[in-house]
Amino acid sequence: MKHAHLSFFPLARAAAVVAALALAVAGRAEQLVPLSLVLPKPLLVGTPLPLDQYHIVPQKRPVVMVPAGTVNLALHKEVTSSDPEPVVGDLSMITDGEKGADEGNYVELGQGKQWVQIDLGRSYPIYAVAVWHYHSQARVYFDVVVQVSDDPDFISGVRTIFNTDIVNRCGLGVGTDSQYIETYEGKLIAAKGVRGRYVRLYSRGNSSTEMNHYIEVEVYGKPGA
Repeated sequence: MKHAHLSFFPLARAAAVVAALALAVAGRAEQLVPLSLVLPKPLLVGTPLPLDQYHIVPQKRPVVMVPAGTVNLALHKEVTSSDPEPVVGDLSMITDGEKGADEGNYVELGQGKQWVQIDLGRSYPIYAVAVWHYHSQARVYFDVVVQVSDDPDFISGVRTIFNTDIVNRCGLGVGTDSQYIETYEGKLIAAKGVRGRYVRLYSRGNSSTEMNHYIEVEVYGKPGA
């Protein structure tokens, strides 16, 4: 009985430590809130082109839950591209905070597979990415792929968070996400806390032209995380 009595106390202390740790973890759990995007004004011009051939089922913008205090980390951050001299616009426009569809408020890259890359300055957990390619005309952009990495060359540690390239034309893996029609709401992509410093977005032309376009890209994370 003496030995059993003595062994009880280490077990009790261990249980107390475990309970205290559980309470501490619960106390540190972050409050999640729906991500709220500031949307540009709708602006559709010209005669709509038929998009029936793409068999796209309209989808509502998803509700993405993020930690309270999440902000757009990409605002005014450096942008590089596979096409360093855009046909139209300047790469800095992609993170300038202006999402309107007015003429001249977009960047046009060349034909074929192109990418833009945002340097967040350091590695963060990323909870969402929002992209506006072009929304003054309803279009489908082809082979849209979004990846995150701590490697600026995207050779190692690459994680894909979105991919509509279902036949792997871009050589980045077979995608499972559906193509979509561009609107003023942009495309909101959940990233689920994947960590990285660099965000790279690919496309390969669109249903109206062979060129690639970007109005704005936002990357949501929490400063200091």
